[in-house]
Amino acid sequence: NIPGGKMTALVGHSGAGKSTILNLIPRFYNITGGDIKIDNQSIYDSTIYSLRKGISLVSQDTTLFDDTIRNNITYANSDASNYEIEEAIKYSFANEFIEKLPNKIDTIIGENGVKLSGGEKQRLSIARAILKKSPIILLDEATSSLDADTENKIQKAISFLTKGRTTIVIAHRLSTILNSDKIYVIDHGKVVGEGIHEELLKSSDIYKN
Repeated sequence: NIPGGKMTALVGHSGAGKSTILNLIPRFYNITGGDIKIDNQSIYDSTIYSLRKGISLVSQDTTLFDDTIRNNITYANSDASNYEIEEAIKYSFANEFIEKLPNKIDTIIGENGVKLSGGEKQRLSIARAILKKSPIILLDEATSSLDADTENKIQKAISFLTKGRTTIVIAHRLSTILNSDKIYVIDHGKVVGEGIHEELLKSSDIYKN
């Protein structure tokens, strides 16, 4: 049970099933039993289009197009005003590298953002999610390849993005886990512990380890 408007973290060893849970919510694949409900309505009773319209996914595998930065960001919301685009860029800290590019926001970034670093791609992904203003955020917090400075900025950008929104995060970082309103410990596809950090240190050996 994921509380609305709060942050819920999924933790567990690699291969425990965290990403599978995340991927079931936007119906990247379908369940074989049980049900998934948002506000007591099964996600299988709505169209995939309307379901996904309410969800933003920020992951390490950001899909980017061989197009301008502007078009890559506004892909999430084609009606966005220039002001909204600027705000999304500012709060995702993407302005820092965009300002240094030859054509700024109208720079073409190459297929799948080949001209950008991992941290820059992730910031565009967050800018996209900020612009989309969806009520549900799915976050795979895989920032292992980032340097400390970039990671710190992405953390700030994520804090802005997730404030007051229903957020489910696959958490790798202790600070994210500590900031979460609820934590689920996943092991071999099952929930083996739930609570907040202090409780789980006492009640779950997997979590403690």
